[in-house]
Amino acid sequence: MKRSLPDIFRRENEAAMDLVPVQSSNLAAVGYESNEGVLEVHFKNGAVYQYLNVPVLVHQGLMVASSKGGYLDRFVKKAGYRYVRVH
Repeated sequence: MKRSLPDIFRRENEAAMDLVPVQSSNLAAVGYESNEGVLEVHFKNGAVYQYLNVPVLVHQGLMVASSKGGYLDRFVKKAGYRYVRVH
């Protein structure tokens, strides 16, 4: 079952998504929730975005990309996945 957009936001009593620190000039950490296809990206400037309905292969590609920011731009942002800014 897919959640509607407002249900994606974390509630205070829910656990935070597991994050993996990444080597990048722009990204700080990445998390992925495979059941919902939510890709969470923490930027070094403090912004946090959740990209919705992202396939696992896109997440895996991001994690092995030599340029995390370039991959995110090309295969997530420009691919048109819906997103919400959560911080």
